[in-house]
Amino acid sequence: MIDPFRFEFFVNGVLVATLAGALCGLTGVFITLRGMSYLGHGLSHSVFGGFAAASLVQVDYYLAAGVWGVASALVINRVARSRGIGSDAAIGVVTTASFALGVALLTVFGSRGPSFDAALFGSIVGVRTLDVVVVAGVLVLAVVAVLTRYRALLFTTFDPEVAAASGIAVGRVDVLLMCVLSLAILATLTIIGVTLVAAALVVPAVVARMLARTFALLLPVAALVGAGTGFVGMNLSYHVDVPSGTTIVLVGAVVFAVVYAGTARYHH
Repeated sequence: MIDPFRFEFFVNGVLVATLAGALCGLTGVFITLRGMSYLGHGLSHSVFGGFAAASLVQVDYYLAAGVWGVASALVINRVARSRGIGSDAAIGVVTTASFALGVALLTVFGSRGPSFDAALFGSIVGVRTLDVVVVAGVLVLAVVAVLTRYRALLFTTFDPEVAAASGIAVGRVDVLLMCVLSLAILATLTIIGVTLVAAALVVPAVVARMLARTFALLLPVAALVGAGTGFVGMNLSYHVDVPSGTTIVLVGAVVFAVVYAGTARYHH
């Protein structure tokens, strides 16, 4: 079981998966409580457009995809608010167009960076020390954002109208959350993959809601569940030779099933 830890790429992969799991668990709480689980799915597809653009123009993946993802998040937020268009509709239009553009670019010009399959399903091969640093940095940023804007995030999540009446700039809080979410998806994309990021965001948060009784406890529990599924999933991924994102999500699904079954009697 410890043999894989002799390889640098595997150690980096485990670190990234664990940190990414904690990051997705933390940010996923706000997404699920707002009833916007589709947002994580949509933004992951949107960031894929940046992945393709980075491959095409041969610039750093994190730079191109990061700018692309944050820009998409801001456009979604602006479109949803300015014309009274529902957020789900704005997400559908912007993110699917971005994903389609990414596929078109990779099909026509080919990929000069990380492989197409790795972007879609995640991979532990080629995980660099830079990836560990980026995920750790985004996790620190997310924690700082939550701690410094805790009350504003809490109010806007549960009752945005009361928050606005209380003088909280709801629009700015939404933009902050969208930017943090975009960066979280960007940082975890190569490990979890475009098609599975949404599950990594939602599952730890849902499990935490079944276990935690208060919002303050919900956040660390979701982060711990995410980190645990990331660590276990990455180790299993190596031994069963299944893409890392797939294995991490399946481990999360098993955890969800066990917790759901174990807590079912308390909800009757």
